[in-house]
Amino acid sequence: MHACMNEPTLVQKVSPMAVPHDSHETSYLLPPNSKDWEGRGIPDFVYGQEELVLEGIQWPRVAPGLPEDSVPPSRFDSVLCSAWRQRVELGLFRYRLGELQTQTLPGAVGFVAQLNVERGAQRRRPQSISSVKQAFDPALFNFTKIRPGEVLFRLLREPDLPGALQQEDVLVMINVSPLEWGHVLLVPEPTRGLPQRLLPGALRAGVEAVLLSSHPGFRVGFNSLGGLASVNHLHLHGYYLAHRLPVEGAPSEPLDRGGHLHLLQAVPAPGFLFYTSGPGPDLEALIGRVCRATDYLTDREIAHNLFVTRGAPPGKTSPSSALTGVRVILWARKSSFGVKEGEAFNVALCELAGHLPVKTSQDFSSLTEAAALALIQDCLLPPAQAEEVQAALVALIAQDEQ
Repeated sequence: MHACMNEPTLVQKVSPMAVPHDSHETSYLLPPNSKDWEGRGIPDFVYGQEELVLEGIQWPRVAPGLPEDSVPPSRFDSVLCSAWRQRVELGLFRYRLGELQTQTLPGAVGFVAQLNVERGAQRRRPQSISSVKQAFDPALFNFTKIRPGEVLFRLLREPDLPGALQQEDVLVMINVSPLEWGHVLLVPEPTRGLPQRLLPGALRAGVEAVLLSSHPGFRVGFNSLGGLASVNHLHLHGYYLAHRLPVEGAPSEPLDRGGHLHLLQAVPAPGFLFYTSGPGPDLEALIGRVCRATDYLTDREIAHNLFVTRGAPPGKTSPSSALTGVRVILWARKSSFGVKEGEAFNVALCELAGHLPVKTSQDFSSLTEAAALALIQDCLLPPAQAEEVQAALVALIAQDEQ
């Protein structure tokens, strides 16, 4: 089920016809004539701390589903979904995303598999990448070369938010080869030509985007170079998926005395878990820790994927645990340069979290949990290297506490 598509769900509350737009909100839609797009400028989505939704976001009791009856869409959801839907109607995507066939694979993990043939066939071919630290190349495709209509808005924090002095100019634009409804890219300061290396301002925008949404299934993620990033220009992914994922409530064990770094267990792949209950000093500290960890990995040519989702606090949790904060999960993995065409799916940020976009109907009908786990585990670091990375990240976190 889509978060904003055909059935009576979020879309009917956020489409241009159904949302009572004021003149400011209407400006997120493109003018009818494409000749006017370039000169129109990029509308700002300015938000303050009061719009970061911390409490009361839960999945409905009957899953999968949407909590639209109990939780109305936030302003962020309304603006993103109505602007995204308009771009669908204007034909700005490489394909029109229909309702995707979705199944939960039988087994203990709870993989959510979706058939997305068009993305497998029509997405832009990944750039030639040979290093996790590869420099930005302005001659290659990058996000300064997109069509004007692809940008939805600029994400701007009000100055009263903690850390606002380091505010990034983050553009929210459509992913022209969408995984799911509302699939966008968060691109900090595109004209700076930043390579695909995670920076604190970009991560902060990603975490706060999750908090700006009142939908429990709006997630954000990052793929490093060698971790299946297809464009070497700094960007994060954001999208709606109306299904719980294993990582939201999977149990974890602490790796440091301060309880700032945890090892996520009982999911498709062991991951490093960082958790925050909301904005403020706690969130700023989390951003610093995560980026020090990704810097360590990048500097050592270790590819990685990152996933941001509402979730339960660390510890002995369960899939039905309350979504009381934000989980940031980091996976170190083998570098993979290029796409393996013959596999049922490619392993990147959503697959490690338990969401499997499958390329062919044959693979979709035959995929098993065991086969999915085998594909994912083939991408993980060898045990000795994984232990070395874990020890290094624990030491990094310990330095923070001194």
